[in-house]
Amino acid sequence: MRILGIETSCDETSAAVIEAKNNNTKYPCGIKILSNIVSSQIKSHKKYGGVVPELAAREHVLNILPVIDKALSRAKIILKKIDAIVVTRGPGLITSLLVGVETAKVLSYAWNIPLVAVNHIEGHIYSTSINNDQCSMIDIQFPALVLTVSGGHTFLILMHAHGKYKIIGKTLDDAAGEAFDKAAKMMGLEYPGGPIIAEKAKIPEPNNKIILPRPMLYSKDYNFSFSGLKTALLYSLKKDKDWKKRIANYCHEFQQAIIDCLIRKTIKAAKEFKVKTIMLAGGVSANIELRRQMQNTIDNDFENMVYCVSDIKYCGDNAAMIAVAGYQHVIKNDFTPWQKLKANCKLRL
Repeated sequence: MRILGIETSCDETSAAVIEAKNNNTKYPCGIKILSNIVSSQIKSHKKYGGVVPELAAREHVLNILPVIDKALSRAKIILKKIDAIVVTRGPGLITSLLVGVETAKVLSYAWNIPLVAVNHIEGHIYSTSINNDQCSMIDIQFPALVLTVSGGHTFLILMHAHGKYKIIGKTLDDAAGEAFDKAAKMMGLEYPGGPIIAEKAKIPEPNNKIILPRPMLYSKDYNFSFSGLKTALLYSLKKDKDWKKRIANYCHEFQQAIIDCLIRKTIKAAKEFKVKTIMLAGGVSANIELRRQMQNTIDNDFENMVYCVSDIKYCGDNAAMIAVAGYQHVIKNDFTPWQKLKANCKLRL
């Protein structure tokens, strides 16, 4: 089975082709990523310090067909040999989503190819099963707990089976990635903020301690809040006349504050719900310190816990994860007629 994935939820135009060989629909495995093309718009949005929806949509219109052509070419397959098309329906920027959805609908109609619509968050969840361009979901033991963090969302999701999700925690304001971007802008750093802050956080100066709060760290629920942390950073910078000399320290403390909140809530939920697998997904999961500290905490607090985190190249938005998530729907014959498919910027998991 060969599946074409299409992803245009924000500012990445992506198309991928995967090949699935499987004799057991209960434990799907044997998926190979034949191609995964991502056209980034970071350079276009950098001067604005964030994603401009109208600009993103225009870039998607220009890039979507060349990206799909390149994905098919690299996979050495023609469109009529594709068995299913999987596209991100939402959530995301509506103008961006429309480009991918309408393209998928036209291809489905023109070539009579079955169409599957998936949730963008579901794609991030299944990105954790992709390693070295191979995918095996048999390693996911249920119940599983998913921490998915990016510029647009921060969720703690309890997963009882493939396709069975329950959101037990979410951000009440800014997402973690959004907080990184805004913090970087305050300190005069480039967009996107996450990678820049992570790089500068590696070399904090000694004897120059900066202290920032950990919002909702000890709250009884599993929700997150990062707007207060962002405000605390702003006030600290205003009070510190020499803050430009201590950017590394501010970056280190800001990053650690977010990591502390993410890890504590995740571990707390994992213990309460007695999960067998912890999964870390989303663009922020590319943060090396978050990955390392999560691994160390799991090793110290649990025995035999399965820890799934995707390759760095599959952490951000990409069509391979969308195609893999869509495979779960394909094997259940969960198709959507092209006439009924609509983009939904507020689609719930």
